[in-house]
Amino acid sequence: MVAQPGGARPPAYRRPRRAVLLVGVAALPVLLAGCGFVNAKERPTGNGTPTASLTVTSSAFADGAVIPRAFTCKGADVSPPLQWSGVPSGARSLALVVDDPDAPGGTFTHWVVFDIDPTATSLAADAVPPGARQARNSAGHARYDGPCPPSGRHHYRFRVYVLRSPLTVPNGADKDQVLSAIDAKGLADGTLTGTFAAGG
Repeated sequence: MVAQPGGARPPAYRRPRRAVLLVGVAALPVLLAGCGFVNAKERPTGNGTPTASLTVTSSAFADGAVIPRAFTCKGADVSPPLQWSGVPSGARSLALVVDDPDAPGGTFTHWVVFDIDPTATSLAADAVPPGARQARNSAGHARYDGPCPPSGRHHYRFRVYVLRSPLTVPNGADKDQVLSAIDAKGLADGTLTGTFAAGG
């Protein structure tokens, strides 16, 4: 091999390194996807299907705001009004889950409503949609039990799910059975979060 002036290496030494670099850059998206760095708007459900985000709101409180006492154990303990948008095509059923991830013993489920008409875009206060069913919550009740934290300030998630088909689950079923069925059939979801503190 002929030496270059000043001891420099011939171009042949540099070209393979540049090619390796280009290959590495091209493979980067694949590596990132394999490590879980995917579009934040695509949250996989239990069956690996990417899910879109719904927008869930309430006329009673804003996202991140305090839930009015009327919708907690300190008041009338009725469910708040909810609205949602962004239901994708292919929806055949909706479900609603209200839970508290800050509960001392782990996530406490306050309400599970399923088989809601997929064309529905809202839920009135203190109401269960016609034809919908309810699972037993963490307290063992097939109904809404409002926020009632034993201490501190807790966050309460009102999550609406879009399902590819109705659930083949009876009214009053165990919440874990219903939540597993929701996970298996989920197409999209959206969450409204409110807070409430002990002593209200």
